[in-house]
Amino acid sequence: MPIRLKDIAAELNLSVTTVSRALAGYDDVSAETRRRVREAAEAMGYVPDATARRLQRQRTNVIGFIVPTFGPRFSDPYFSELLAGIGNQAARWGYELLISTVAPGPEEIDVYRRKVLGRLVDGLVVVRTRQHDPRVSFLLQQQFPFVCFGRTNQDADFPWVDIDGAEGVRRAVDYLVELGHRRIGYLRGPQDLMFVALRWQGFCDAMAANQLPIEEKWIVHGDLSQRDGRLKAGQLLDRPERPTALITGNDLMALGAIAAAQERDLVVGRDLSVIGFDDIPPAEQAHPPLTTIHQPIYQIATQVTGMLVRILEGEPLEERQVLLAPQLVVRQSTGLAVGA
Repeated sequence: MPIRLKDIAAELNLSVTTVSRALAGYDDVSAETRRRVREAAEAMGYVPDATARRLQRQRTNVIGFIVPTFGPRFSDPYFSELLAGIGNQAARWGYELLISTVAPGPEEIDVYRRKVLGRLVDGLVVVRTRQHDPRVSFLLQQQFPFVCFGRTNQDADFPWVDIDGAEGVRRAVDYLVELGHRRIGYLRGPQDLMFVALRWQGFCDAMAANQLPIEEKWIVHGDLSQRDGRLKAGQLLDRPERPTALITGNDLMALGAIAAAQERDLVVGRDLSVIGFDDIPPAEQAHPPLTTIHQPIYQIATQVTGMLVRILEGEPLEERQVLLAPQLVVRQSTGLAVGA
């Protein structure tokens, strides 16, 4: 039997009216009572009546997620985990999820404008933030509810959750140095992305701390796809002097780099060490299994969506900006430097 409002009211010794208004986010119910009611509703498995809420509050009860991607990227495990986390958390509180795809560029803001000004959604989840992000600027200007997975360089206050990418790459460099590596290359992603800039800064800081030079001949740029990782890593490995270790901007490029190394009869983990970033499910199943920096993509997606729901329900956020610590997951794609 589904949990009803009167069940929650009985559990908390409150009136049904108070429970209803607390779940609806009305200001005449204290923040503490709203918190207690929401926690009890979640624990008891209460599912709101979406139709009734739409009529009562004149809202769509829809959360928007606009995937910033070129081409057919739903096969990307990173976005698959994001979608699962956002969708599951939205459904948990009776919200629908509206998904669109658009490549970064001039048309992207038009899509955001249609969603916001057309009131097609109540709030938006924004991912793959850029150093100077026009999406964030637009949403702030419109005073429209949103939460980001990622930060920007803009002088603006908005809610976000992010992984400490700079620290993650620092740990990767330090680990490779412990293994005896001195010739360390780096496969970067698009430079306008904020996480790319932060991870690059971590690489530069760690190399300096270990008194190692950054060799431009061992730095290549990719587009975060496995295909491009294979291509760009191959170009690097074909140079007369190659690195003994390679850090990549994400796991897909790392998997591409492994393929490029194996095509050249290099044994990954012996002749070349490779470290990725994300810890997507295929990383553990790779040949060899990929050493990587773990970030809990699904959990971050649910956390970001939960924050957005709280904003939409008029509840205060315990933390508006959350920075999570990374974790180095050591597998078989890394090993002692040859001759170390």
